[in-house]
Amino acid sequence: MAQPTLARARICADCDGFPLVAITTGLRNHDGSRQTLTATCRTCNGHGHTTRAALARAGR
Repeated sequence: MAQPTLARARICADCDGFPLVAITTGLRNHDGSRQTLTATCRTCNGHGHTTRAALARAGR
């Protein structure tokens, strides 16, 4: 049986499929762990893939 593919889901060109990242601030918490900020890709809104332009224009 053939495996399903994600041919319709195109990987975002801006984030390369990694839409959420943690950025260290350089500071530490009281327990010694690092403080981080979470950043989301603005192009794909944190999904990791973009829709095709034709489908987005058609409103599907």
